[in-house]
Amino acid sequence: MSKSKVYFSPVISPEKVLEMYEILGVDLPGNVAVKVHSGEKGNQNFLRPDFWKPVIDRVGGTVVECNTAYEGMRNTTERHRQLFREHGWMDYYKVDLLDAEGPDLVLDIPGGKVIQKNYVGKDIENYDSMPVLSHFKGHPMGDYGGALKQLSIGCASSFGKAYIHGAGDPEAFWTAEHNLFLESMADAASSVVELFKGQIVYVNVMKNMSVDCDCCAVAEDPCIADIGILVSTDPIAIDQACVDLVYACSDPGKPHLIERIESRNGVHTIEAATELGFGSREYELITV
Repeated sequence: MSKSKVYFSPVISPEKVLEMYEILGVDLPGNVAVKVHSGEKGNQNFLRPDFWKPVIDRVGGTVVECNTAYEGMRNTTERHRQLFREHGWMDYYKVDLLDAEGPDLVLDIPGGKVIQKNYVGKDIENYDSMPVLSHFKGHPMGDYGGALKQLSIGCASSFGKAYIHGAGDPEAFWTAEHNLFLESMADAASSVVELFKGQIVYVNVMKNMSVDCDCCAVAEDPCIADIGILVSTDPIAIDQACVDLVYACSDPGKPHLIERIESRNGVHTIEAATELGFGSREYELITV
């Protein structure tokens, strides 16, 4: 597979996100779902709705999310919608909780390494294309959070999240063999890419990088300086580029984030996704 193009800017601002999106030269067709992370109540690191406003206004999309599968303010439709209001998303955008009502949409994954089905919020069927807006950072279970996590856990329904975490057994949410969980994320991500037939673009913002995810109500403060914005049409390449930039930076806090990624074998999600063939770890980083 040829090298994928990943565009990078060390400048981080709402206006720069839009500029980077425009560089891709992709017009997303039809009804546009804008995948974001709503941010758990109490989390201090998630990227706020005003940060994303220029690019969301540009694509004219609906902000989409799914409910969680664990305790918190996002595990029921009622609470999650209330949190969207509190965090200001509804001040700017139309918001659609994709799994607000069942039944889930079941996506087949005939080539899945671990799971052969993915349970996503059924409202995803209402959309034709999707920009995936990701805050790159660490993660307590997934090692790091980026484009692949947004495609998999992010688009999965509450049940679907438990199914992926449990590597096909929702009852094994916290106990499944870790690499099987990572491979299940790759499987699930592939099914969402297939659903949209390539009409997806990816934006990863390397800012407020804690070892913890935006899903944590109590998260560590960022341990490493901001690095920049990346955009691509390849979710594997953009995540690999982010990981590589962490390793390549000179920030004294980087060992803490690297330890989080390595201790949970984070690169294995990228490896598994590459084997499934919906992107490439080989990329050309183009600084703009």
